[in-house]
Amino acid sequence: MFKALGDPVRLRLFSSVASHEGGEACVCDISDVGVSQPTVSHHLKKLKEAGLLTSERRGTWVYYRVEPSVLAAMGALLSGATRTA
Repeated sequence: MFKALGDPVRLRLFSSVASHEGGEACVCDISDVGVSQPTVSHHLKKLKEAGLLTSERRGTWVYYRVEPSVLAAMGALLSGATRTA
């Protein structure tokens, strides 16, 4: 999970999807991460393979959503890490 987010572009993409209204973003709405569209698609695929995002095709566009259980798991891992630090 955290390895996939270790790439700055992937972290920006994940943040963009998570903060998008409704927690869902169309790939057509994600353009402000500093890389070309094919690279955006590559990184979104990697985030999906890591289980951080889910996707749904609607017509010609793909919509990405943060997997709800991921945020809870990340929060639990991080809160455990701060208690032991």
